Amino acid sequence: MNFNDFGKYNQFKEQFANMAPEMKEQMMKMAKEQVKARVTCFCKKWFAIPVLTIAALFLGAAVGALMAFFGQVLLTVGGLRDTHPLYFIPALAIAGAAIFLGYKKWGKGAERGMGVVFAVGQGKENNISLRLIPMVAVGTWLTHLFGGSAGREGVAVQIGATLGHNISKKFPFENAGHIMLVAGMAAGFGGLFQVPMAATAFALEVLIVGHMDLMALLPAIVAAFTASKVSSMLGLEKFSVDLNGLLGANGGADVAGLFMNNGALDVNFIIKLALIGVLFGVVGGGFAKLLSLAKNLMAKKFPNGLKRIVIMGVVLSALFLLLWQGRYSGLGTNLIDLSFVGADGVAADIHNYDWILKVVLTILTLAAGFQGGEVTPLFSIGATLGAVTAASFGLPFPLAAALGYAAVFGSATNTLWAPILIGCEVFGFGSLPAFFIVCVAAYVCNGNQSIYNQKKLKLKF
Repeated sequence: MNFNDFGKYNQFKEQFANMAPEMKEQMMKMAKEQVKARVTCFCKKWFAIPVLTIAALFLGAAVGALMAFFGQVLLTVGGLRDTHPLYFIPALAIAGAAIFLGYKKWGKGAERGMGVVFAVGQGKENNISLRLIPMVAVGTWLTHLFGGSAGREGVAVQIGATLGHNISKKFPFENAGHIMLVAGMAAGFGGLFQVPMAATAFALEVLIVGHMDLMALLPAIVAAFTASKVSSMLGLEKFSVDLNGLLGANGGADVAGLFMNNGALDVNFIIKLALIGVLFGVVGGGFAKLLSLAKNLMAKKFPNGLKRIVIMGVVLSALFLLLWQGRYSGLGTNLIDLSFVGADGVAADIHNYDWILKVVLTILTLAAGFQGGEVTPLFSIGATLGAVTAASFGLPFPLAAALGYAAVFGSATNTLWAPILIGCEVFGFGSLPAFFIVCVAAYVCNGNQSIYNQKKLKLKF
């Protein structure tokens, strides 16, 4: 401060002293409002992420508890169906009618499912009804109980996103809705599969192609890890495989050892990984494209949603019963388990066509209007595809099954870091280089397809 500043201050002080009381009061009021506005702006800017991160902790706990309940009920109904397939699978059409009519009576837009989550996440809409949570959960339980081929991640992500977005309305921060929605998505995925790092990456990269939403990074991490821990504490089991142990049991080296040949990096092995990654990318991208085409075709052929789900329910019931009484019903975890069990270097109980039938039946189930998701069937498709093509690429079948498990999921969702991390969290971080190579190849070769309505950035060159 210089002498001129003191002079200006003294001049203002004299003017203020000579002002009328009403003018002084008005100026003091304006000064207080400016200070208040600046303090509020400061608080919103610097306290938004810490406050939302604390909120994400509670969000993760709530979502984790819901995922434990939802997942355990889902496993129970799936086990009941597998025990008595002839009791439940023939009634798939009736279950479909119940799902459709339930959404028509109580849904009020909830039938859009992941569509509304992505629309809100991309800023196209601004509301997700809480009624979506019970509707999608009950619809998925019915789909699985009566034999539909569907997944469960759609439920997890929708529940987490719905809770997160509605909780965000309690906070005055800019972008609170978007941040808490992303955190909720991470919590749902992480709580159901108990892969918090992959869940965080999935939530951050799935809404917009080629963009990581780092603004929501810290809340998403906290929500995902909390949900994963809570669901585990409440008894929901995580699927994991000791890949190196399986390779050793089949007379091979661990994954790190496969990269080396006579003390040098084995370039041929890397090429094999890249080539099988291309295959996984084509299959995952093809699944996403065929699912989109099937939904559009079904809507044109059967504009009446009730007729569509009932007719397709009858057709699917017949197919599921004819094809080994429900081998391809449900999540596909039965096929995943079989993909890692074998003798003489092959997965003994996996057929060459298992992955094809799982693709077709999952697409038909979802295109008809049944509830669930695509991710666990994609895990199944990838694992079985890897198991049956391993010999053609000169790879151990457990390794190829593990790589397919992650890479087909990544290519169908058009994500990169999520499949790499899910491979590591399920099969061990010692396999990171292999998952990186295969998932990059799959991502590059998926034709930019996705099972989700992703927003694509327009790049200018």
